[in-house]
Amino acid sequence: MRALVAVVCLLAVAGCDEKAPTGPSVGFDQQIILAPGDVMTVESTDVRLQFVEVVGDSRCPADALCIQGGDALARVRAYRGGASSLYELHTGDSTRATATHGPVRFALVQLQPYPFSGRTIAQADYRLTLSIARP
Repeated sequence: MRALVAVVCLLAVAGCDEKAPTGPSVGFDQQIILAPGDVMTVESTDVRLQFVEVVGDSRCPADALCIQGGDALARVRAYRGGASSLYELHTGDSTRATATHGPVRFALVQLQPYPFSGRTIAQADYRLTLSIARP
């Protein structure tokens, strides 16, 4: 009996991979909102996406007049199998707002909150909206 319990415990520990987080799931042709650190799974695939962080936000503040709209850069990590890749998605350039990882194409739809003059946005306050599609 003890041997059986030991084997079950070993199998449970071996099945855990801290580098492969899981979270809510979403299907193709849907959108999902993620906070930094959040992970989601794409239904019917082995792909998981994690909103890592915003590494630059130079968007024109909503209460200012700017010549250019600016850009924000959000990092998304994609997991598939035992490997992962880091993607940088831009708000100011639609050609760099989309990435494909295996059977999944994901695109940055919106990054909130929008900046205002004199206010710093804390990393934890960002929310990333991604659309999920087939390539």
